[in-house]
Amino acid sequence: MNKIIACIGGSAINNAVCDATCWVAQRLEKPILLLHTLERNQRQNTDDLSGAIGLGAQTELLEKMAQLDEERAQLALRYAKALVHQFEQNIRAAGCDQVSSLLRHGDFVEALVELEADARFMVVGKSGQDHAQELTALGSHIETLIRQVHTSILIAPHVFEPPTNFMLAYDGRETADRSLERVIKGGLLQGLECHLVMVRNDNHANEEALKRAQDRMEAEGYSVKTSLLDGPIFESLQQYQRAQSINFLIMGAFGHSKIRRMFLGSNTIRMIQSASIPLVVLR
Repeated sequence: MNKIIACIGGSAINNAVCDATCWVAQRLEKPILLLHTLERNQRQNTDDLSGAIGLGAQTELLEKMAQLDEERAQLALRYAKALVHQFEQNIRAAGCDQVSSLLRHGDFVEALVELEADARFMVVGKSGQDHAQELTALGSHIETLIRQVHTSILIAPHVFEPPTNFMLAYDGRETADRSLERVIKGGLLQGLECHLVMVRNDNHANEEALKRAQDRMEAEGYSVKTSLLDGPIFESLQQYQRAQSINFLIMGAFGHSKIRRMFLGSNTIRMIQSASIPLVVLR
């Protein structure tokens, strides 16, 4: 588990992904692996042409289509090599010397699952090539990725700026404590102001747990501000993030609490879609 794996594709968000990857790699002092996947396109089905044209004409068309497929594949490979080379140079210029690249055929989620054993962190863009200009668009594979890997994932927005603070949603349960420990031991956010927030549910034991969590983080050198919020979870967290100018979010995606239900399923997508700042999903 020693590499920061960055997924780059054919969209404008690549710059933000690489900026975020460099920031993570420098904070954790880990090497970078740039991953680009070439997804296989489905060939056009010509079975329905057999009754409309003669055998000779059909064979000729199929041969031409095969030739075009081969040309497209070669062009896609040349483009991919040029793409990863350019971003490898950009990352080196930004001060990250330990960087390598990998080209794979197939689905990028499958590639990340296979590479996970050697991953310390994963960085992906919020939207893919088809939605590069849509601020609320979400890459179609991100929810699948969150469900299939157990490595922390940073979802980069269209512009990445090094954060000065971060917000961690906390509910006092065991899974929230595990998230807390991962933040503390991970080292990525050391030195940044922490906003530890809990949505109020009239349970005084949870309020006591929030204070214990604050004490735990402060004992590790974190500057912590705690807040009890009222209202629905999603709206409360979103309003707090905007009011406090939070520029980095940490979300847990395991357990059986309301927080878990929020971050898996439709509410997961809703939270990630609404965020215009970097968001890390912990598993």
